Amino acid sequence: MSFFAGEYDVVVVGAGHAGVEAGLAAARMGKSTLMLTINLDGIALMACNPAIGGTSKGHLVREVDALGGQMGISADATLIQMRMINTGKGPAVHSLRAQQDKKDYQRYMKQVLENTENLEIAEGEAVEILTEKGCAVGVVTASGREYRCKAVILACGVYLESNIIIGEYNVKSGPCGLKNSTGLSDCLRRLGFELRRFKTGTPPRVDKRTIDFSVFEEQKGDKPIIPFSFLSDGIKREQQSCYLGYTNERTHEILRSNLSRSPMFSGSIKGTGARYCPSIEDKVTRFGDKPRHQLFLEPEGRDTNEIYVQGMSTSMPEDVQIEFIRSIKGLENAHIMRSAYAIEYDCIDPTALKQSLEAKSIAGLFFAGQINGSSGYEEAAAQGIIAGINAVQYIKQEEPLILDRSEGYIGVLIDDLVIKGTNEPYRMMTSRAEYRLTLRQDNADLRLTEKGYKVGLVSKERYERMLEKKNGLEKAVKRLKSTHVGKDEYLGMLLEERQAGDMNSSSLYDLLKRKGIYYRDIAVYDSEQPSKEVIEQLETEAKYEGYIVKQQKQIEEFRRNESCLIPDDIDYDEVGSLRIEAVQKLKKLRPKNIGQAGRISGVSPADISVLSVYVHRMKAMKNMH
Repeated sequence: MSFFAGEYDVVVVGAGHAGVEAGLAAARMGKSTLMLTINLDGIALMACNPAIGGTSKGHLVREVDALGGQMGISADATLIQMRMINTGKGPAVHSLRAQQDKKDYQRYMKQVLENTENLEIAEGEAVEILTEKGCAVGVVTASGREYRCKAVILACGVYLESNIIIGEYNVKSGPCGLKNSTGLSDCLRRLGFELRRFKTGTPPRVDKRTIDFSVFEEQKGDKPIIPFSFLSDGIKREQQSCYLGYTNERTHEILRSNLSRSPMFSGSIKGTGARYCPSIEDKVTRFGDKPRHQLFLEPEGRDTNEIYVQGMSTSMPEDVQIEFIRSIKGLENAHIMRSAYAIEYDCIDPTALKQSLEAKSIAGLFFAGQINGSSGYEEAAAQGIIAGINAVQYIKQEEPLILDRSEGYIGVLIDDLVIKGTNEPYRMMTSRAEYRLTLRQDNADLRLTEKGYKVGLVSKERYERMLEKKNGLEKAVKRLKSTHVGKDEYLGMLLEERQAGDMNSSSLYDLLKRKGIYYRDIAVYDSEQPSKEVIEQLETEAKYEGYIVKQQKQIEEFRRNESCLIPDDIDYDEVGSLRIEAVQKLKKLRPKNIGQAGRISGVSPADISVLSVYVHRMKAMKNMH
């Protein structure tokens, strides 16, 4: 028996990394928002790796921040180590990664939520989504509370009918011993959503007092600390080290000899795991020629002895975990404080969603995070902020904020999920972004802050700060292009030393294009000194100008295809010469434009050529009438 418990504009189900960003976005945009969570202690929980960012994921954090999100600010406030990774490669793939104090991050984020205007938090398990006339209008909890609303955002993470597996031990539970969700999956099926079963996992946590760190390679944080948030300035903090080590043949022998006891290989795990984040027993099996595999010892916080053994994710029985961990040099006496485990959970087929993350079949019902088949805190946060923004846009009856693949990694992430779908936990990678040279983490604010400002999420102060950087960059480029230097003894020697060509009359901008020449080398000739952020942009724009120009032309072609809209009333059965598979996929996914149609698995370039001709013919006939 349910009872009326309150009315809100938006109800967010879940308070993980997706739910946090969704709730904050909706509340900060002025809408009364309720965040429902199974356990208040699970808010912003880092159930797996105690880190934010990494390859491509750092891009997502910067983009969430640029749109007015919270993850980057909270990560900067609670980091215990920051590193820029991939610095040996080009700037397109440079990514920040911060080791976090996981409990401090939770406390910080919970405090932000509790003190946000228009936002209320309540502990409770959502078991039913109320709909009327094809629209989401409320949520009912297991205890009978009925909340009415104008939009619902489901950000349930890995809690739907979740199952923890450690060897032969199997228990219905959420991560870290938290309660799982037992009613919402059935509700979603009744509403017509197709559910699938995915799996993820974590490694053991060991007591740092039982580790011989002297045999591991120390990895210190970067100095100075480069922050995630464009609002964070001059972070000064003592950083903790991480450590690099390796497995050995003895480790692999233990794992191979116990494969019959592995839930992954015995068949007791039914969920599909991520190829790009395999368990250690999977690595040893798939890459049998490798004599060793990397592992990283990462502190879980400043005030705990728990060390996260990254690279050792497993669902092996506990006795096997102890044996193979202790076979590693430096971990011979390791005490496991928390056992590794696998977790299975329900998620939806994300092709059931629009690019706004609203369900195609139910207006006002949005989905964000791992319930959409993605993995990772950063992917969840990225979807969360978009779902939060678009729930408000839906209520206001305004156009949703949709980022395309040329505008951000967030656009790539969502486009991949809703257009291509995924048959395994989806992980963001730089290789997925076709236009990554223009989608760098350092220019996320220039790309996205104005969009966040227009929908009312980004503050005026932040927007003006971005404009200052943008104007500073434009002036610096113009100034350097118009400042020429003739023959100069210092420059001549510098160019010869760096093997950067001969000295001739060149603009400062042309000099900056040369390999091995940086702004600091020519700063003395510049009449003004730009900010550090502008210098970073200057150097990248100059050195990669040719590639960037080429990529801009590719983006123009991409946008032409995106602007070629497919009529909503198109009958794919009437399109001659389309293959049967293409017809089936197009009818199911109903792409909005030719660009989307071309990204659907099973639709070939030949199908797109046929479809393009048909669409143009349809439009011509309509114009005649």
